Amino acid sequence: MTALALLPFEWRLLLIPLITGFIGYATNWLAIRFLFYPVDFVGVRVPGLKTLAPALPRRFRQIPGMMKGKVGWQGIIPSRSEKMGNIAAEKGVAKLATEREFYEAFDPEAIAGQIATNSSDEIRDLTDEVLRREYPELWRNTPVQVRELIHARVQRRLPHIAENITDQIAENIDEVLDAKEMITDHIDRNPETGNRMFLEVGDRELDFVINSGFYIGTFLGTFSIPLFLYIDRWWVLPVAGVAVGYMTNWIALHLIFYPIEEQKVGPFTVQGVFTKRQQSAGKTYAKLVAEEVVTVSNLAHNLLHGNQSDRTRKMIRDAIRPEVDRAVGLAAPVIRITSGSDRYERAREAFAEESIERTIHPLYDPEFNEERSEAIERLIYERLVALPPEEFIGLLRPAFQEDEWMLVMLGATLGFVAGLLQLLAVTGA
Repeated sequence: MTALALLPFEWRLLLIPLITGFIGYATNWLAIRFLFYPVDFVGVRVPGLKTLAPALPRRFRQIPGMMKGKVGWQGIIPSRSEKMGNIAAEKGVAKLATEREFYEAFDPEAIAGQIATNSSDEIRDLTDEVLRREYPELWRNTPVQVRELIHARVQRRLPHIAENITDQIAENIDEVLDAKEMITDHIDRNPETGNRMFLEVGDRELDFVINSGFYIGTFLGTFSIPLFLYIDRWWVLPVAGVAVGYMTNWIALHLIFYPIEEQKVGPFTVQGVFTKRQQSAGKTYAKLVAEEVVTVSNLAHNLLHGNQSDRTRKMIRDAIRPEVDRAVGLAAPVIRITSGSDRYERAREAFAEESIERTIHPLYDPEFNEERSEAIERLIYERLVALPPEEFIGLLRPAFQEDEWMLVMLGATLGFVAGLLQLLAVTGA
């Protein structure tokens, strides 16, 4: 049966836009799944592919796993976790506030108090360990009262040490803290956080992409009917399906963000779905970032392990070294004479070095992080809602823009499948 043999009002023709709509919905649902899942790569290694991959076109090299010689899939966002972290830093969090503003929002006095209050046991153990290791016989023979005096002196100086450390960090915060590195590093190490930044902040937009697949697909599918009737070739529906699948995804993705400003279209006022949600989406984004990304624990991690960690560690050592002399007190000259100045300096240096991690360790406490997150959330939210719309969309746009071609090509591929199904349904072939 040819296409021309069908009457213009043949009921089976109505299946064309209907099938296109359902395929549009399924295509967009699948596209969103492929954007975020699986978090870890699933696939197989292909012999020789890793050698061949660098010579492939750039588009193919971008497919997850390809450059590692594997065929399979990983969500686009988690597969680009480092790059997504860098984008989130440069276009989002790091441009909202400076390192100093973040540090001040954490409240250096509260940080000093947390260190002084919660590192006392750690420092007491460290004092005992270092002196027992460096001066085993002397420390063993030291009366308990003298040992306790040394411990008491160390404990009494802890608030001063903590305050000195936080003051030093505050004075040099721009040189010891790298907010972009802190954000990028955290998202790279925790790709599920990168997923959440898009899934939770853009939940309505992602639902819009999926649901609009049906409506846009159905609308565009109606144009396939006259083409199918009057061109009268079997390939019309599959080719039209490719165009409809491609355009459905392309239109849905762009309606999320554009137009940036409200525009009048006849009696309607239109604006990008995400753009007009700046207040509510900003609140979700600020809360997530404050609880997961810009935290006291991530601050501590960057200070001690970031690209400026050598400077941070030196500042902490310099703050602690004099406290060894104060703690040992009158015994210091005796120790120098009986054990040698070099050995004393070694013990002094060992104590300063080993106390770095133990001093900062209380900053990883979950309860303290939760307490300080409120100030960061407030700071980020205030800055977010004040952003111009064209900058605000940078929070979510990179997730789609980075590999948009994969999503629209997926739509085109499934559109071809839809065209074949339409052909079977309409002609009964």
